Amino acid sequence: MASNDSTIPPHTHAAMEIPLKTSAPPPEYGATRGAGGSKKHAVLDVFFRVDLFATAVAGIVLLVTSKQTKLIPIAPGLAISRTGKFSHSAAHIYLLAALSTTVLYSIITGLISVFALMKPGGTSAKLKFHFVILDSLLLGIVAAATGASGGVSYIGLKGNSHSRWNKICNMYDTYCIHVGSAIFLSLISSITLLLLVWINVHALSKKVARR
Repeated sequence: MASNDSTIPPHTHAAMEIPLKTSAPPPEYGATRGAGGSKKHAVLDVFFRVDLFATAVAGIVLLVTSKQTKLIPIAPGLAISRTGKFSHSAAHIYLLAALSTTVLYSIITGLISVFALMKPGGTSAKLKFHFVILDSLLLGIVAAATGASGGVSYIGLKGNSHSRWNKICNMYDTYCIHVGSAIFLSLISSITLLLLVWINVHALSKKVARR
């Protein structure tokens, strides 16, 4: 009588084990990748805060030194000495205040970002959220000051015939160059703040997605 041999060949065991293998990465891979991305965001945050400090300081220096004295002819053979400086315009004073606030803010938040970068866990989600709120608030202040100062400076450059406001930049050329350069740097500060808001929102969204 033939015997029933129920022994399974060795190659069958190997074939049955193959589907049990998985191609999923080890658990520490995702954690390492997330930590690397967080560190990259922290480095960018520090870089942009240093850039914010530099542009704001340069803008303040240019604005404070925007002073020029010229002899203005008022009659044939008669001229008076008049000085043009930033403090004659409330919009320029507002710009100076906004840039000064930006310098102080960039120093404080820059130091916080550096300390957070040195920590093993990096910048926390709570800190990033606070940065987003404060950066957005300062962005509104600096952008408004830049727009107000730019509007006044444009009138000084082109004048306004309807309101009988004469242009002054044809006489106070150095003064206008200083103020215009300060406004340009203030615009760069606004763009830098916008980038800071964007990278922190992006980092927060990645943290939420990983959860």
